[in-house]
Amino acid sequence: MPRNRLIEGTRAMGLALNQRQIGQICLYHEMLTRAGKTMNLTRVGDDPLEAADRNYLDSLTLLTRPEFIRGVGTLADVGAGAGLPGILLSIALPDVSVTLIDALAKRVSFLQEVIGALGLNARALHARSEDAGRDPSLRDGFDLVVARAVADTPLLLELALPLAKPGGRFVAYKGPAVEEELTRSGKALDALCGRVLYLEKACVPGRDWDHRLLVVEKTAPTPAPYPRKAGIPAKKPLG
Repeated sequence: MPRNRLIEGTRAMGLALNQRQIGQICLYHEMLTRAGKTMNLTRVGDDPLEAADRNYLDSLTLLTRPEFIRGVGTLADVGAGAGLPGILLSIALPDVSVTLIDALAKRVSFLQEVIGALGLNARALHARSEDAGRDPSLRDGFDLVVARAVADTPLLLELALPLAKPGGRFVAYKGPAVEEELTRSGKALDALCGRVLYLEKACVPGRDWDHRLLVVEKTAPTPAPYPRKAGIPAKKPLG
């Protein structure tokens, strides 16, 4: 892992990660690379510079806007996959309690290994997002919910917003298609008590890709019908 790229990139983004945190990212990269030989964890290949930019610095773009994370004590990563962005946010925000939720047991086992090896203030749960949203211990329970490369926005809102506290926020890491997706998201936003606050560019130094951060406020407790049973949101999105 190119440690210097992480140091230079985070500094250019205005982020003050210390040497321990940079070391944790490097160890995570080593574990991710090893596990990737037998599991499909990330679409980024073996190029460590590409991994630094596309996996790690991109995951940290949320932190370049302090107002998006102000007052956050609990965070959930929905469809956590390999732990992007949840593991990176846990490294950068050690005082925040992070919950990573994924439906595949093998990925959850990998995340649990990473959490233990890095000594993170985090846990990994094996659950479908719809089931997590109906779990009384998780529903309406998080200050901030995040998701990256998970689903189309109308579907993603039903998977993620039920986990946010009223007054909390959901942040989706999206590409340029997000503007079109938002035109189909009005019904989902209304049904799930969501209100779009921001749609901001997510910039990684030296890269010209069009990545966005969609920030949605949760305005009230999740209505009783939502989320619907596992599988139904994907077949019949609210958009």
